[in-house]
Amino acid sequence: MNVFLTGSTGFLAGELAVLLSKKSQIRRLYCLIRANDAQKAWSRLQQVFQFHGDAFDRTRIIPVVGDLADGSLAEKLCRLKDLGEVDTVIHAAADTSFAPSSTESVERINIGGTQQILTWAQSLPNLDTFLYVGTASICGTSLTHCNILEDQSPSTGAAHLVRYCYTKMIGEMNAKHAIPREKLLVVRPSIIMGDTRDWTPRSYVIMWALAAVNAIRLIPSNPEAHLDIIPVDYTADAIVELLFAKRKWTTYHISAGKGSSSTLEAILRAADDSLDDRPPFKFVRHELLQQMKKWPRKLLPQSELQRPEFSKYLSYWNTAFNGNGNLRILLTAMGPYFRFMDLDQTFDNSRLLADTSIGNPPPAHEYVRKTTRHLSKIDLTEGALDP
Repeated sequence: MNVFLTGSTGFLAGELAVLLSKKSQIRRLYCLIRANDAQKAWSRLQQVFQFHGDAFDRTRIIPVVGDLADGSLAEKLCRLKDLGEVDTVIHAAADTSFAPSSTESVERINIGGTQQILTWAQSLPNLDTFLYVGTASICGTSLTHCNILEDQSPSTGAAHLVRYCYTKMIGEMNAKHAIPREKLLVVRPSIIMGDTRDWTPRSYVIMWALAAVNAIRLIPSNPEAHLDIIPVDYTADAIVELLFAKRKWTTYHISAGKGSSSTLEAILRAADDSLDDRPPFKFVRHELLQQMKKWPRKLLPQSELQRPEFSKYLSYWNTAFNGNGNLRILLTAMGPYFRFMDLDQTFDNSRLLADTSIGNPPPAHEYVRKTTRHLSKIDLTEGALDP
């Protein structure tokens, strides 16, 4: 097997690269790397393996210089003779930004870049499997308070909270149009956060939101809404198992499902590192978010937040955020996350459990404690500017 992988310097695909490199069935692992030249590409790829001390075999693990934002990427890949031996393509790269300012980049990478990979893959004489890493969140916002099945999405009429979800939906639809059904594998992870292993994660993606909630303390969200969160190591293991499994379906959720979902309240209770005089977590209705954004200068005297029950939170904010607008920036960036939480969605994982031996993941509130020691390393302002 000769594999071509995109996104290998990222959170999930970095784990995939390491796992795939350990599979004896894989003869060559080609990794698309954005770099100015081959030397820098080798260096970036080697760092992926050095991060957790994994072996890097330069005879089997080979960087391919390329950029998903390049409109001629497919043509350039076609000119690389060595890639003609590729029989398995794993497209795991994506721009995951929720920021409105990143809309152009998100569309260019997640739709345009995916199309470049699809166009090139169609030219491969020995293509056996095209694995597209999507997201369970392509289901949109109309399906709430339920356990969602794979066949309930995609739908072109779905409304999406952020452009990222829309672009991933289009990318999946384009993959299903371009690749024959018998050669296509679509995996849809739910929310990937943290790692069950006791080490530094490759990325603080999504953990930023946990760090933000930990700092804000007053949470405009439903504490009992189900959250379908999975660790990155489980996600990578599931994808690799599916790649080598005898599959009955084309599309699979990689998710916690009903059995291993959690709630924000349970996660925060497990993750709470409050050893100082910060106030306890308090959940309030979502409508209060707009009032919270007005603190301190525009908060009206008659605001609900002026009630005595909130005084310790306003006092804490004054100390923690110094009245300089950082809280407002943080709350604005957290807006989509609060709305995602309130959707109360879980994603059925019956197909995954039937076709692999991986079993259910641990619930987030059981493994999140290993993550919390890293929260202090997260720059909240930087995360808020590009959530």
